[in-house]
Amino acid sequence: MTTALEIKHIDFDYPGHGPVMRGFSLSLQDGEIGCLLGPSGCGKTTVLRCIAGLEAIRGGEILLHSQVVSRPGFVAPPEKRRVGVVFQDFALFPHLTVAANVGFGLRGVSTRDRDARVAELLAAVGMADAGEKFPHELSGGQMQRIALARALAPRPQLLLLDEPFSNLDVELRERLSIEVRSILKSMGTTALLVTHDQHEAFAMADNVGVMHDGAIEQWDSAYNLYHRPVTRFVADFVGEGVLLQATADASDRIDTVLGSLRHCPDCEIRPGQPISLLLRPDDVVHDDASVLKAQVVKKTFRGAEFLYTLRLADGNVVLSLVPSHHNHAIGEQIGIKLDVDHVVAFPR
Repeated sequence: MTTALEIKHIDFDYPGHGPVMRGFSLSLQDGEIGCLLGPSGCGKTTVLRCIAGLEAIRGGEILLHSQVVSRPGFVAPPEKRRVGVVFQDFALFPHLTVAANVGFGLRGVSTRDRDARVAELLAAVGMADAGEKFPHELSGGQMQRIALARALAPRPQLLLLDEPFSNLDVELRERLSIEVRSILKSMGTTALLVTHDQHEAFAMADNVGVMHDGAIEQWDSAYNLYHRPVTRFVADFVGEGVLLQATADASDRIDTVLGSLRHCPDCEIRPGQPISLLLRPDDVVHDDASVLKAQVVKKTFRGAEFLYTLRLADGNVVLSLVPSHHNHAIGEQIGIKLDVDHVVAFPR
């Protein structure tokens, strides 16, 4: 498998605002869908702009299929990069039909070939009968599909998606994320998505990079980001959970107010060291027979489950996912126990 995108130790500054990125690196293989996930201001959209050729880097280099497209003093024009972009606001031309929007970038192509490519893409995105409509006649989800088809029309080497679903409602956003992934995979398209929404990231991407202050804290599968975070930031940003105070003992165990756990095999902690233990809601199990009790201080109904916020006897708070037929009242004491498959802890 060949490398489609390689970013090597790039530096970038906005004049007067200090460094945005220092030594940022990333690579994508042909056909891979990657995602940069992080809070606003972490630099993820700036990475896309540098890849697209809209910003000049101050150090390092960017390569597309082994060809340097950016380095200090050199920026290949965006139109020479064969990079497609799907924008947050769709950016469709309101005066053009759907078919004309999709075919807009197909210059130097015969009318017959352009019409065939447009028809192929409209069918691929489930909009085969919409060619004569105008953007104002489409729903938000339909406009996003047309924006995707337009970006794919010239057969880009790389597709960039900048918060592509943020203007859509939550249910449509999650469904469209899965559909877009299926479309990109069927075409073998290499893509890089930028989002602050982890549901989008996990639905679409093969691997996700959690960004913080212009750097990737962890590049990994969604499963590992959730169950095996390598930094406190990733542990806090991905999923839900709490960091509970605990202590590593001399017998390869971790002592907590909820009981003792086996030692975390990959954590750099020493016997007697105060640590913070990551507990996800699925690590704290409701058990009526348990002698360990916690008080319900908040609950959120999620259909099949309740997410309970529970206060322990020492005042610490944990979260617990409980099947929704266990409908406990605020203030009620319920039995709990730990069932931790992935022990993750950090020095405190």
